[in-house]
Order: sequence, then C-alpha cells, then structure tokens
Amino acid sequence: MAGVSTKEIKNRIRSMESTKQITKAMEMVAASKLRRAQAQVSASRPYFEILYATIQDIIRSNRELSSPYLKARPVKKVMYLVIAGDRGLAGGYNSNVLKMVAAQMEGQDAQVLPIGKKAVDFFRSKGIPALTEQYAEAAELSVGDCFSIAKVLSKGFLAGEYDQVYLSYTNFVSVLTQTPASIQLLPLREQGDQANPQRRSDTIYEGDSEDVFAAIVPEYLGGILYGALCESRASEQAARRSAMDSATQNAEDMIADLSLKFNRARQAAITQEITEIVAGS
Repeated sequence: MAGVSTKEIKNRIRSMESTKQITKAMEMVAASKLRRAQAQVSASRPYFEILYATIQDIIRSNRELSSPYLKARPVKKVMYLVIAGDRGLAGGYNSNVLKMVAAQMEGQDAQVLPIGKKAVDFFRSKGIPALTEQYAEAAELSVGDCFSIAKVLSKGFLAGEYDQVYLSYTNFVSVLTQTPASIQLLPLREQGDQANPQRRSDTIYEGDSEDVFAAIVPEYLGGILYGALCESRASEQAARRSAMDSATQNAEDMIADLSLKFNRARQAAITQEITEIVAGS
C-alpha cells in the first residue's frame, strides 16, 4: 500500500512540475508582450489628447454650433462597442468587462459590435444581435480597422440606426490594477465649465467650423477606439502575467506539499520493512 501511494505521489509531483513549466513560460511571454503593449499605450495618448482638445475647442468657441453629433435624442436603440480578449487564462480580464456590459444592457434595445473572440462568444450565447463579427480577432486589429469601425458607427448614428454609442473596454491603471470602463462616444458632450466664457477659444477654422467638426469626429472616434484597444491589450497581458504568476506559485506550493507527503510515505515504507525484518529474525 505504501509503495502504491508513493508512486501516485511521485506521478502528481511530475505532473505539477510540468504545469509549473507551462505557467512560468506563459508568464514570461505575457511580460514580454506587456512591455510592448505599454509602449503602444504611451504612443497612442498624445494623438487622442490633441484630437480631444480640438473637439472641445470647436464646441466652446461656437456657442451656436449645430451638429447631429451633438444632438441628444430619445433613446430607442443603443450600440455597444465591446473590447475583450481572444483567449482565457487572464484572470478576470474578460469576465469583468463582459459582466459590466451585460448589466448596462438590461432593459435596453441593444446591439453590439464585439471585438475579440471572448466577446463574440459571450454575446452570441446571450442572443444579443451583433452588427458584425468580422473583428473577432482582437490581436489582429490594426489602426486602419479602428478608423473603419469609427466611420461605420458615425454613419449609423447619423442615419438614426441607433441613438447612443458606448465603448466598453478595460482601462490599464498599472501592472497590478486593470478596471473595466464604459464611455459614451455619441452623441458628443462638452466637458468642463461651459458657463465660463474665458475658456472659449477665438480660433478661426478654415473653412467653416461645422465642416471641420463633421470631418474630424470620425477621426476622433477612431483615435479613442485605438487608444482603448491599446489599453485593453496592455490590461490583458498584465492580467495574464498576474494569473500565471499566481498559478506558478500555487504549483510550487503543491510540489512542496507533495514532496513532504512523499518523504513521509517513503519513511513509513522503510520503517515498515525494517519492522518486518526484525520481527522475522
């Protein structure tokens, strides 16, 4: 009995050592990808900030600016643009953002544009209609794809196909902290102190400011989407790195515990054999 128990423990130790090697390798890969993703986040922010400042400047400097992108209307249908991952093994990265969106959708006539395999599978299982599923590979999404999506969303909003557009993604706070976030893309809203006339700019736009506004809004939305995509990618790798680090630590703890049990079982077997030899002599 002692010999069989020792063999089983030995097999479990070997199995846990193999698991530890896999989780350690995945942690190192995630750490490498995280560094590149963090660089993308830092590089994408200046473009977004300049576009955002330009949009707000146009709104503030034109008190009577009339644009369909600014007009709030009765909400009948809502579009959710949701960014998730292509794979699991990333802690709560996918489930957190998907649960948040599902809670927001309750009681609404909603449609989604999912980015990432996990988002596609989640909304398909819930029976929520998708605008398109061609962006199921989040890792393959490029800057050009972001601007193409922004133009499609802008066109649909202007055509009245939906009355509000939300972007749901995971915000990269730090390597240890990632939080799901949801922001309203359309209709646009002025931020800051609207009652303070000193904050309004005297910038003159060539040509009409409304034409500039209409042309820049899809670019602005594309910039936001690309920034959110970079944030989500960094969050996914950080979450996966943390999850694999925890898995590696758990494997090491189990190996240590199994090694202790193995030594005890072996000692018990040796003691039993010595006792039988002494008794026999």
